[in-house]
Amino acid sequence: WFLRHGLRPGDRVAIHSANSVDAVKLLLACFHAGLIAVPVNLRLKTAEMAYILAHSAPAMCFSQPELAPVAAAAAAECPPGIALHIRLPEVTDVDAAGELPEFDGDRVALILYTSGTTARPKGVLHSHASLLGSARTVWPTGVGENTILMVTVPLMHASGLSCSTLPALLTGATTVLTPVFDACEVLDAIERHRCTWGLGLPAMMQFLTVEQERHPRNVSSLRDWVAGGDAVPVNLQERFQRYFSVPLREGYAMSESVIIACNRADAPRPGSLGRPCEGVEVRVVDFSENLLPHGQIGELEVRSPGNFVGYWHDEPATAAAMRDGWIRTGDLAWRDLDGYLWFSGRRKEVIIRGGSNISPQEVEEALYQHPAVMEVGVIGMPDPIYSEQVVACVSLREGHTVHPEELIDFARARLADYKLPSRIVFLPALPKGITGKVQRRALKEMAAGVG
Repeated sequence: WFLRHGLRPGDRVAIHSANSVDAVKLLLACFHAGLIAVPVNLRLKTAEMAYILAHSAPAMCFSQPELAPVAAAAAAECPPGIALHIRLPEVTDVDAAGELPEFDGDRVALILYTSGTTARPKGVLHSHASLLGSARTVWPTGVGENTILMVTVPLMHASGLSCSTLPALLTGATTVLTPVFDACEVLDAIERHRCTWGLGLPAMMQFLTVEQERHPRNVSSLRDWVAGGDAVPVNLQERFQRYFSVPLREGYAMSESVIIACNRADAPRPGSLGRPCEGVEVRVVDFSENLLPHGQIGELEVRSPGNFVGYWHDEPATAAAMRDGWIRTGDLAWRDLDGYLWFSGRRKEVIIRGGSNISPQEVEEALYQHPAVMEVGVIGMPDPIYSEQVVACVSLREGHTVHPEELIDFARARLADYKLPSRIVFLPALPKGITGKVQRRALKEMAAGVG
């Protein structure tokens, strides 16, 4: 259908959808036709989606009916040429025996947009080979043809696609999709479909554990569960084990390399990121790229068959992230004598809330548009559920007053809900260094003092 309607290998197709069989069909059709799939986070607001559409310039955009108003408004802000479809096309008139294009594994198959330390998200490019490579690194974690896999994370996220759905399809496993995460519905589905394996974000695991404690389901079919996308507290791992009778194993992944390390079921080390997955190499280096010995903290770098191939239309960022086949993660870690990795912080300023990356600059940019705001600095503060919450430190223009909820509502019209500040801290002025740059560490101390 794609090829008959004028698309050619290399064209982009945006997919704006909750988890569904239709979304999987669209992704696989793109892969087979040599097109580049562009998953779009269903939580994005119009301006955020418009940036992705303008940046990736898709020939077509598919949006499910419930999300169509946002997609239509976003497409209207872009140059003409994007064909918007509200539902899966009727394909009964297509010749199934038609020839598909031939291409090798180096062809780009996917653009995953992720927020980093800049205000605008970058488009992470994965080839057919890197998607296959990342899926194969998941297999040793327990996915096989007898697996019934519960997918709780969005397909439009690297975890939902490359760490769950693609490995399941490649190994012949059964996949159970939930449109959006709801703890009650997930537990009901586990009980109904007798799921054996699952993957989710730590915040999701918090909600599942609370719901299972409150209203137990029969989850005796479960054999394994992996949590990643953010730090997994040891007390959460213990509570999950208590209520589900299986270990909650921590995994470490990123959009640029997907699954990197995981605690193995036969030798878990709670609190660590686990050991590198099969076929994945890691090293810890100082800021001059010198290798560091075991026990010393440095930046974690990774070389994997799942490594991305660059950023869409951003050669400087690509060059900064990749060195001789190694990816600079921007995360600080150390390695013990047994090869387990231990997370020690982020070199980047990105805030990770419930497994989603949030750029402080993007939130600041939205708040700066309010007429009462003079300065704003956004930081991440500890949160018992989501690991980090977004806190905005604001100084107001002279003679202006504004209520914290008003600022949050103002940002709500410009940002996805998960990016919204949980708290506004008003300060007379923001602390700055000698170069005039806002000192975020000082902001965190001041925000903690305000309470």
